[in-house]
Amino acid sequence: MKRRARWTFAAALAVLLLALVFLLPPELRGLSFMLRAAGLRGATAESLARLDTVPFTVSQLQVPTRHGPVRARLYQPAERKGRLIVLTSGVHAAGIDEPRLVKLAGDLATGGQPVLTPEPPDLLRYEITPRLPDVIEDVALWAVGQPALTPDGKLDLFGISFSGGLSVVAAGRPALRDHVAAVLSFGGHGELSRVLSFLCTGVQADGVRRRPHDYGVVVILLSAADRLVPPEQVEPLREGVRTFLHASHLTLVDGKQAEARFAEARGKEADLPEPAATLLHLVNTRDVPALGARLLPLVKDFAGDPSLSPERSPPPRAPVYLLHGMDDSVIPAIESTLLARALEPFTQVHLRSTPLITHAEMDRDVDALEALRLVRFWSGLLGE
Repeated sequence: MKRRARWTFAAALAVLLLALVFLLPPELRGLSFMLRAAGLRGATAESLARLDTVPFTVSQLQVPTRHGPVRARLYQPAERKGRLIVLTSGVHAAGIDEPRLVKLAGDLATGGQPVLTPEPPDLLRYEITPRLPDVIEDVALWAVGQPALTPDGKLDLFGISFSGGLSVVAAGRPALRDHVAAVLSFGGHGELSRVLSFLCTGVQADGVRRRPHDYGVVVILLSAADRLVPPEQVEPLREGVRTFLHASHLTLVDGKQAEARFAEARGKEADLPEPAATLLHLVNTRDVPALGARLLPLVKDFAGDPSLSPERSPPPRAPVYLLHGMDDSVIPAIESTLLARALEPFTQVHLRSTPLITHAEMDRDVDALEALRLVRFWSGLLGE
């Protein structure tokens, strides 16, 4: 959701007409959500976006986990029309305050489903660790123990980007799997080392070459810094990398602030000794091939824990919904395809690869029939 979907008037009108003619009443819920998520304007679109919606309140929580309490936010609709959704963001320093996550949670809550957004600390630090599925599992188990949140003892797990695959991992764990009604991996992975190899080389698991987004390889460096530089250089290097990542996020909202932060990252490079200075220089110049070549030998070790990969973890019993952008340059769409194949012997899988999404973001011009397919995907998920 880098920017709101920019639907052409003709395509949007076609979607609305198709919806009114072909959709069953339960599917109108998916249409209503899609229109809210896309922010489509116009009297007819806004009327459908408000279809069967309710106001909601927002409250702040601290949820206990085995790794310590985590901050969380609860979006509570005035009239409940579905199960609690535990919605975990991707890797981002803004955590549960990230505007796109806040909007998505609100769009779901106004449709009548309570939404709980936990904030695993590792995500704030741009780190992908085995603690993440632990925290998702523990937050979900805590919610299952709150009758006001889960009257029937069941909930949905939604995860965005790397949290998508990790939500699938959490949903398959013995303590939780009978309490999960459905799982959504939105732009998520199946096998972590496979994704990291793509980010380092630009070669997907199916052999297709695609230019990887520089964001991904920089996140790998952040976690692997202690394997590449002397101990006294690790934290200064990570601070420089985090400054660069923060600047990258600011480009979405404030270009002037973003440039100031990029300049700060370049300044930190000048203050570092070798080899940290060279590594941060590769980050600042977005030299993915050179940085990827240094990181590739570390990928399998870094991603070795099975709990970081749903394909190497016990499968969920609940239906799994996999939504992926065809042109995703962070986590390739082939990841959801391969994960679907791995899960299909064990549970019901719904796979939708779409050109309307980039990396977990609905930000492409609309094709009417493809939009209708996406409406039906969301209708099935929200109706579980």
